[in-house]
Amino acid sequence: MAEPQFVLYSRQLCHLCDDAKAVLHRFGLKYREIDIDRDVDSQRLVQQFGECVPVLEIDGIPRFRGRINELLLRRIIHQRGGG
Repeated sequence: MAEPQFVLYSRQLCHLCDDAKAVLHRFGLKYREIDIDRDVDSQRLVQQFGECVPVLEIDGIPRFRGRINELLLRRIIHQRGGG
């Protein structure tokens, strides 16, 4: 099975976003970060996510909003064949 793809939707000056990035780094995960306020599609992203950032998407499915549950993340990675 292919390694999971991670996308982190975030915004500037967001302490929860900083926490989420720290978790992803701690797990050694490669991810693409999209700043919902600065992306070319920002109007849609702000409307979609509003104040509910960070959002971690795994393989195209939003899995976490706000805080990342590290135990659940570990399980998802393992089930997806990434660890």
